[in-house]
Amino acid sequence: MKLRESGMPEETYWETLLDVNLVLDRLGVDHTLRNVVELGCGYGTFTLPVARRISGVLETVDIEPAMIERTRQRAREAGLSNIVCEQRDVMADGFGGVPGSRDACLLFNILHCEDPVRLLTAAARAVRPGGWVLLIHWRYDPATPRGPALDIRPRSEQILDWAGRTGLLLPAGPVLDLPPWHYGLRLKRTA
Repeated sequence: MKLRESGMPEETYWETLLDVNLVLDRLGVDHTLRNVVELGCGYGTFTLPVARRISGVLETVDIEPAMIERTRQRAREAGLSNIVCEQRDVMADGFGGVPGSRDACLLFNILHCEDPVRLLTAAARAVRPGGWVLLIHWRYDPATPRGPALDIRPRSEQILDWAGRTGLLLPAGPVLDLPPWHYGLRLKRTA
């Protein structure tokens, strides 16, 4: 699944657009999470900090070979051995691993895809009952310096509707403010 408008800017610039620690704190990413899967590792911007916070393995998948290689390189340089990087098309091949075996699935800046309900359903099936689908996206604001075009950029209300349509996810708490440019949601998998 190649996303619409999914081009990545230069790495150094990209990382100025996100307050990674704030995002992870507000989403509740910490040592209570054991095994986590991340869709779209990009440059490893979130991958490395998540791997440092959790108590198990972070599996990260991306469709772009260059992103996988960059994340592997950064993980090696950081001495992190709990990251598994895999090139994979999740919409065609699923998340891999045993369904329902992860504590959380991370969907960061990715729900502007063509079939968000299908992606949310796949993410829900990747986590255990009671597990989390944690997501962030660009605010619906033309002032944001990046992000997909507004006509395909989801608002939080849309994502909550899509989550409800999966029959597997319920919101857990309010929409999170993630300055400077994002919002976040914590979705809990039902039985």
